[in-house]
Formats: sequence, structure tokens, C-alpha cells
Amino acid sequence: MAWSIALPREVFTSPILSVTTPTTVGMLVGYLVNRAGGTKQTYKSLQKPAFYPPAWLFAPMWTVLYGVMGYAAHHATVAGYSALTSSTAAQSLGTNWETLYTTQLALNYLWMPLFFGIRRPAWALADILLLGGNVAALMQTWWKTDRTAFWLMVPYAGWLGFATYLNAGVGVLNKWTIGEKPKDQ
Repeated sequence: MAWSIALPREVFTSPILSVTTPTTVGMLVGYLVNRAGGTKQTYKSLQKPAFYPPAWLFAPMWTVLYGVMGYAAHHATVAGYSALTSSTAAQSLGTNWETLYTTQLALNYLWMPLFFGIRRPAWALADILLLGGNVAALMQTWWKTDRTAFWLMVPYAGWLGFATYLNAGVGVLNKWTIGEKPKDQ
């Protein structure tokens, strides 16, 4: 068996595990980062760009997005397209969709510790840009193999675009410094 960084196949084949795994891990990351650094106070202290949503919106939004992306992965699996990981479409991307899905989750989970945990909005922006590219590659694969899974990912891709704008806006408005006064030059 070849080494892989993809989640175990059982996660993808079970609708319950497909939905609850990303949701549960996302909530755990949020809990741990909030507990360690107090994201609410940090959030309140930030200068925010236009259209910044209220803090209460993030938890329900991410709960829905994690659930829908998990169901998309399950759908791609049960639709029989996991066998296409050796197809020309997947090979042209240099990997299979299960790896793309798993790595986008890892990049997603990394954002909050980067932004709120160690307070590095520039690093978080680099992470979210990589995440956006990863999600685009995943969606390209699913466009060719499972259109339902593709369309299920559209709200997530849209939210990532908005989140990228917010991350960049906060970075610029706060001089790429969170939780400390910027050094005068």
C-alpha cells in the first residue's frame, strides 16, 4: 500500500463520518485557539475592513461549510468517482482528490492558529492563498468527475474568497500586527 496523506477511506464512505469529522476537528481547533488566546477580545480590538461580519456569524457559518464539504467528499466517493483517481484528469493535477481534500482541511485548520493564535496575519494570508489554490484544484477535479460534489463546494469557495479579503484588509488596516502596537519607523 502506497503512503498517503489522505484521510482513511472509511471517513469518505460513511456519510456520518464525512460530515462530522471536518466539523468536529474545526470546532476543536476553534475551541483550543480561543481558550489559549481569547479570540473574542482580539477580534474586538481589530480595525476591520468594510463588510466585516459580526463575530457570532463565524461559528454557524463554519459549521455549515464543514458539513457541506464533508458531504461533498462523501458524494464523490459513493458516486464511484474515487476509482477515477488514476484517470487522466486526476493525474494532470499530480494527485488524487482525496489528498487534495485532506490537505485543504489541514490548511483550513491552520489558519485560525496562525491568525489568532500566534497573531501573524501575513502568515495566515499566505495560508489562505494556498488553501484557495488547493480548493480550486479539488473543485477542478470534481468538475470533471462529480458535478454534485463540485457544486456543493461553491459556497465554501465563495466564503474563502471573502475570508481572504477580510484577512488582507485586517492585515493592512492593522499594519500586519495583531495584539501589539506597531513599531514606529
